[in-house]
Amino acid sequence: MKHVEELTQLGPHPVGSDALELGLQYVLAAAEEIKKTAHWEVNVEVDLFHASSGANILVSGLFKGRTLVYSDLTHVVLRILPKYASEAEDSAILVSSHIDTVFSGEGAGDCSSCVAVMLELARGVSHWAHGFKNSVIFLFNTGEEEGLNGAHSFITQHPWSSTIRMAIDLEAMGIGGTSAIFQAGPNPWAIENYALVAKYPSGQILAQDLFTSGVIKSATDFQVYKEVAGLSGLDFAYADNTAVYHTKNDKLKLLKPGSLQHLGENMLAFLLHTAASSQLSKGKAMAANEKSDDDTAIYFDILGTYMVVFRQRFANMLYNSVILQSMMIWVTSILMGGSTAAISLALSFLSILLMWICSLSFSMAVAFILPLISSSPVPFVSSPWIVGGLFASPAFLGALIGQHIGYVILKTYISRVFSKKMENLSPVVQASWAKLEAERWLYKSGLLQWLILLVVGHYFKVGSSYLALVWLASPAFAYGLLEATLSPARVPKALKTITLLLGLFVPFLISGGMFIRLAGTVVGMAVRFDRNPGGNPEWLGSLILAVYISAVICLTLVYLLSYVHISGAKNLIAIASFIVFGLSLTVVISGLIPPFTEDVSRAVNVVHVVDASRRYEEPTSYIFLFSTTPGRLTKEVEHIGEGFVCGRENAVDFVTFTASYSCRTKDDSVNGWSKSDVPILEVESDSRTDNRLTKVTIDAKASTRWSLAINSDEIEDFRLKDAENGDELIQIGRKSSVEGWHFIQYSGGKNAPTRFDLSLYWAKNRTEGQNDLLLKLRTDVNRLTPKVKRVLEKLPSWCSLFGKSTSPQTLTFLSNLRVDF
Repeated sequence: MKHVEELTQLGPHPVGSDALELGLQYVLAAAEEIKKTAHWEVNVEVDLFHASSGANILVSGLFKGRTLVYSDLTHVVLRILPKYASEAEDSAILVSSHIDTVFSGEGAGDCSSCVAVMLELARGVSHWAHGFKNSVIFLFNTGEEEGLNGAHSFITQHPWSSTIRMAIDLEAMGIGGTSAIFQAGPNPWAIENYALVAKYPSGQILAQDLFTSGVIKSATDFQVYKEVAGLSGLDFAYADNTAVYHTKNDKLKLLKPGSLQHLGENMLAFLLHTAASSQLSKGKAMAANEKSDDDTAIYFDILGTYMVVFRQRFANMLYNSVILQSMMIWVTSILMGGSTAAISLALSFLSILLMWICSLSFSMAVAFILPLISSSPVPFVSSPWIVGGLFASPAFLGALIGQHIGYVILKTYISRVFSKKMENLSPVVQASWAKLEAERWLYKSGLLQWLILLVVGHYFKVGSSYLALVWLASPAFAYGLLEATLSPARVPKALKTITLLLGLFVPFLISGGMFIRLAGTVVGMAVRFDRNPGGNPEWLGSLILAVYISAVICLTLVYLLSYVHISGAKNLIAIASFIVFGLSLTVVISGLIPPFTEDVSRAVNVVHVVDASRRYEEPTSYIFLFSTTPGRLTKEVEHIGEGFVCGRENAVDFVTFTASYSCRTKDDSVNGWSKSDVPILEVESDSRTDNRLTKVTIDAKASTRWSLAINSDEIEDFRLKDAENGDELIQIGRKSSVEGWHFIQYSGGKNAPTRFDLSLYWAKNRTEGQNDLLLKLRTDVNRLTPKVKRVLEKLPSWCSLFGKSTSPQTLTFLSNLRVDF
């Protein structure tokens, strides 16, 4: 915690700032102290590594279609190895995190907490490494927040990188909580050994499925280690209170010592075990190329005390076995029961469909209503418990009503069948038996629902398909043990309560906490949901949360609902759900609980924009306000004053995104910048031949952080050089694009170059593009102009600047070059 305190006292320390230099010096001094106190049979090597310029082109994920260029980055690298085991020098485990923060927060969680744990790990390892067979490299990099540049520069330039056999990345997308694995592999060796020795193992492959699918719009250094270096390993992250991510509230006050202790104890045990192992993967090829999909690991923890790990090959056999047995049981059941069983099965499955339809409809309706009745379309961010009343209550009520409609239809059919086959029984007995039989079919329809999900998940090799297996096998076992009979002439009986308890104990034990934590993550992500501010409907974030909660309720409570229909508490349960919903809605409408607080802020950016994109005109200058959090800025603008006007007519293209809804000042702001700061895009030469080549000079002036978009409909390829020393930063080669543009994101330290030569190779078979711009440039300066400073002083306490690699800093310049230059 002392390390975190020292780093956060520096304030925000992004790349290129004086504060980052101080952070580097602090980590370097701590590393040198570790070197002095290490075991006498242990070598500790400390390297202050200055990376040369480079370019990172990733083929997948968040940065697809972008080239990430960097310069003047410095990292602290610490290598620990036994003094008398020379082979350890050629086989290393990398533990990595980043010192730099975004410009908007001090980074207590992201990732001073990781740096602090790494320093303490290094201190501990330095006293144990005399028995190691492998070395351990601790990388404290800079440039992660600007596009994973620190990891790329180290892995492509540092001489120790060729010795690395496994990579461990420590990250944070919130502050505190348990540090859980959310990516592992592709070689399963790391996760298997982690599960073997970690004291409090935490990790869910469901998080990996969501992350790799792109549902969670983020990226970590682990992508570089896996994609560029071909390494295998583990990716950890804190994910509690994710609403504070990249805001002013990522601060020491909200970080709990137990979070650091959790990560530290797990990692120390893991490093001591793996560094002493002779089985560490010998070579990068084994990690990335030789392993088939059948050897990937499926993993999940149980209450943070035990981790289950098995390989896809075993999962294939297990899933195939369960699917075949389930289908045999269903076929046998229908053959024995005849048409009655088949129709009952169809009607029971109809109840499942009605349950989903009604549950989704009720909760989604709330999402549509919230923007109309609340000051914010996401009023639950600062108080996530409200989600239970706003969405879970109507979702449960809808599920109960939908399944009840299906239950009535099913019971009516079964009653007709009983009235024909059991004419000797009284109508009262027939009705009672039909009710009991309908209840049993509803329970079995839940098994069918999870069987379908298991089949689909297994077919697409979804790692988290184990959830479907657990929710199918355990309730099916309980039913088969306590309820099932092979006799078609049996007397219907009420389902036993022990069947429900026995059947749901294991599924809820394994997945209950995970579903709740994931809901908290979804709530927190609402703060930064709208990547193009105003580009999405205001209700969309709440709608996604409503769908998630409805899905969890329909999936997990399907067995419980079948019991509710024959209980005497059905009406009471429905009324209680409605009351909880009504109270939550009243709290939101009345504003008793604010949507945002000083500790859980709305993401708002204040930017002094100097627009020099209009040819032959003087630059226009104004203060611009936008938010990645859904909702209008009316309340914030009233609080600030300063003559802001909001609307969609003020849309601004920031190159990496477009702010469709925003607020801007009416009057020009001429103080705090000069014309000498305005970047230059100047055409040096243009050969209008069949192989047309245009050379453009880019002068970013005071900026060492800029974004450039190149029209890929017009330009087939390009190269970028540092004009000051001639270094080639981006070479000729196929480039990917996104929506007709290829993006270059550049960031560097204080001594990074600012003048560049861009060579554009035009497409030979050009098609008439929809955009008349050839290049779009945005240059950023981390400077507070007088009016921005005044606006920030008046910014409400419930708001915070939000930083990410594509966000403009507080002073930004816009310019462009047209196709017909």
